[in-house]
Amino acid sequence: MKQLLLLITLFVFSQLTHAQNRISGYIKDARTGENLIGANIWQPATKKGTATNTYGFYSLNIADDTATIEVSYVGYQTIRKSIKLDGDTNINFELELSDELSEVVVKGTRPDLELTKMSSMKISAQDIKAIPALLGEVDVLKTIQLMPGVQSGSEGSSGIYVRGGGPDQNLILLDGVPVYNASHLFGFFSVFNADAISNVEVIKGGFPARYGGRLSSVIDINMKDGNMKNWQAEGGIGLISSRLSVEGPIVKEKGSIILSGRRTYIDVLARPIIRASTDDVDLGYFFHDFNAKANYKFSDKDRIYLSAYTGKDKFYARDEYEYDDGGSINEYKDEAGIQWGNFTTAGRWNHLFSNQLFLNTTATYSQYNFSLFNESYYRYATPDDEVEENFYASYNSGIQDYGLKFDFDYYLNNGHSLKFGANYIYHIFQPEAFNFEADFEADIDQPDTKPIYGNEFSVYVEDEFEPINKLKVNAGIHASAFRVNEEFYPSFQPRISARYLVNNKLSFKASYAEMAQFLHLLTNSGIGLPTDLWVPVTDKIKPQYAQQTAIGMSSLIADGKYDFSIEGYYKNMNNLIEYKEGSNFLNLEESWEDKVAVGDGWSYGAEFLFRKKEGKFNGWIGYTLSYNNRQFDELNFGRVFPYKYDRRHDISVVTNYRLNEKWEISGTWVYGTGNSITLPIAKISGLSENPRPENEGYYGYSDVYQYSDRNAYRMPAYHRADVGITRHKEKDWGSSSWTISVYNLYNRQNPFYITTSNNSIGETSFSQISLFQLIPSFTYNFKFRPNEK
Repeated sequence: MKQLLLLITLFVFSQLTHAQNRISGYIKDARTGENLIGANIWQPATKKGTATNTYGFYSLNIADDTATIEVSYVGYQTIRKSIKLDGDTNINFELELSDELSEVVVKGTRPDLELTKMSSMKISAQDIKAIPALLGEVDVLKTIQLMPGVQSGSEGSSGIYVRGGGPDQNLILLDGVPVYNASHLFGFFSVFNADAISNVEVIKGGFPARYGGRLSSVIDINMKDGNMKNWQAEGGIGLISSRLSVEGPIVKEKGSIILSGRRTYIDVLARPIIRASTDDVDLGYFFHDFNAKANYKFSDKDRIYLSAYTGKDKFYARDEYEYDDGGSINEYKDEAGIQWGNFTTAGRWNHLFSNQLFLNTTATYSQYNFSLFNESYYRYATPDDEVEENFYASYNSGIQDYGLKFDFDYYLNNGHSLKFGANYIYHIFQPEAFNFEADFEADIDQPDTKPIYGNEFSVYVEDEFEPINKLKVNAGIHASAFRVNEEFYPSFQPRISARYLVNNKLSFKASYAEMAQFLHLLTNSGIGLPTDLWVPVTDKIKPQYAQQTAIGMSSLIADGKYDFSIEGYYKNMNNLIEYKEGSNFLNLEESWEDKVAVGDGWSYGAEFLFRKKEGKFNGWIGYTLSYNNRQFDELNFGRVFPYKYDRRHDISVVTNYRLNEKWEISGTWVYGTGNSITLPIAKISGLSENPRPENEGYYGYSDVYQYSDRNAYRMPAYHRADVGITRHKEKDWGSSSWTISVYNLYNRQNPFYITTSNNSIGETSFSQISLFQLIPSFTYNFKFRPNEK
């Protein structure tokens, strides 16, 4: 035993003291001064390196007094520099953008095959903007849908379904703050403005221990910090909305700010047409969002960030009239609709204790609310009398979070680093609230619904090390707990992923992760409508749990010009909820806990990705084979049934070709097996007595349908092609571009939903309703950089 303890002590001591010198610092964009997330720095001679963290910080051991260092980042020119050291040294690097037309492939990087992390991908703002978009609105979530293992809910939807999970099982973070409803326009666009985004990472499995609270994925979105050197503006004008971003230094090289806004004008453009065709009824819809972020570096060791997002959607119908016949006046006004929105904010403080220990402290607030409302006013006046009535009713739901978290990065040496931290979130749930106000007597029951308060705690430790040459392991523990009312739910979630590097072109990977989720989403549909309700675990409804195992390989082809990966996975999920048959959110007579059934789910499959990142021509081909099932004792007679989005085959092809400095062509083609649906298989017609007492003795015809097993049929396959052509032009004040794009190029009639109808002889037929046909659009984009030389 003494010998074993001595060996362990010697090993730990050698890990801590092996390197003679250490370099640390930040890697930045040379043009803007913004920190680059995930930039690579390594020493080719020793084949040891590291990557920058979320704030652009790195720390690397150098064994000798002199060394050659390579610094690289996709899309930027690689720096190769010889350095001479005399002890620990702080060195910051600035990378220049590479020539987009060149065929240069960045050498010396730490490609995906060298990382322990699997089932993950990074997407840049340039990737998002290069893909053809519906109505010209480039979209983060729609870009993510083009990756293997990720599916859209339905035609045009920005909903995300990852490896068999539901939309509530995705942890969507904007600068570290959870976003609970990421949809504009009833799910057809997301709330994220691409002009305000610098980096997006999607993790589908093998979750690092620092993430928790969801079962299926993490979508970690970082906003731009803002240009530290010069003021600039960029934006665009499209068919349905316009956007504008302004950024620049608060104090040059020390602090910066970025402001970004977007608004639709569908309501303004369509109002005259709608009023003319609906007898002066005013139907309207709009959304807007606004991002702001500021940061300031107080010293080489301290920096603060403040960021915020706010967005709102509103759909409404207004009707009003006034009639005056000389003897009496009738006046009527009515407005009904639905509105929803998010507000998030975060304050962060970075502190560098030493060149090995980095701390980020974050305080967050997140709020999501939606409301169904109806407001009316009636006035009747004569010379002798006057009657006025006001009425207001609303159905509201929402969630608020207050959070505080501490995240440490500790760099022991090149083969060993630690991440550890703690997180606390105070939740306020308002699943259902009904409000009624009237200045006249009305027989309406107003349920007494009170907020539900929850406390969520978590701690984690994540260790990345190399036990033997070529084998790297990331192992960690995420421990969390949730307290609501008198219930306390603890959870202990081990995570491990490993990479074995066969050579500099091939690696094998494996991972296992357990996840727990203390929130549920009650939904009647799959397109992310704002009527979906966020609810907590209770004494009746237990937390969701998942276990996921994945194996895969990653390979570089043709000297790194192409990369190929394949992964297989199996995921088991417990304590999922769905509405019982016939239940919905507007049934106020029952508590939401009594409206749901609890069951299990499992999914498994394989994912393939072939990709070219650099050069004039780039893009990827992705393919997913998946199986996705559910089982609820109270649904489908307890029998197993396929999930609505059990999509057997899913293919995406994404291409981008830069012809020259002026012209660029991009295109996508997607194919997916049709969604599962439940259809009536028989109809029984007969007489039934009218249940209303005043019509006693009256009989009418009534049809009763017998349905198939749940989701026993499938809609037709979904496929479409999109194409976009962009013309770039350099100006004295910056640059501009025109983009013409076509959504659904060959006018495929894809199914949105299926309806049933009866013909003249009583036969039942099914009809497919399609939403989007061939849709052309155009967008004008500009970048205004007056101070750049």
